[in-house]
Amino acid sequence: MEPFSKCPVCGGQLMRREVEKLLRGGQDTAVLRVNADVCLHCGERLYSADDVRRFEDIRSKLESHDVRSFRRIGASYQAA
Repeated sequence: MEPFSKCPVCGGQLMRREVEKLLRGGQDTAVLRVNADVCLHCGERLYSADDVRRFEDIRSKLESHDVRSFRRIGASYQAA
């Protein structure tokens, strides 16, 4: 990855970290763990182009309810 040596938002130091990413598509949500460069000052996350394409693919599957390859881990509810 490393296209930036500093955070493009605030200029802070970037650190490679494993992060949890929530993706929404329609009314469904997927959770995945990916590596990202995270700004130690403002928290901005920078993802690789491959990860961004993967996010788009997952969102598309969620929107079309094609979740056969996903593992169900619970249920979500909206509080009134």
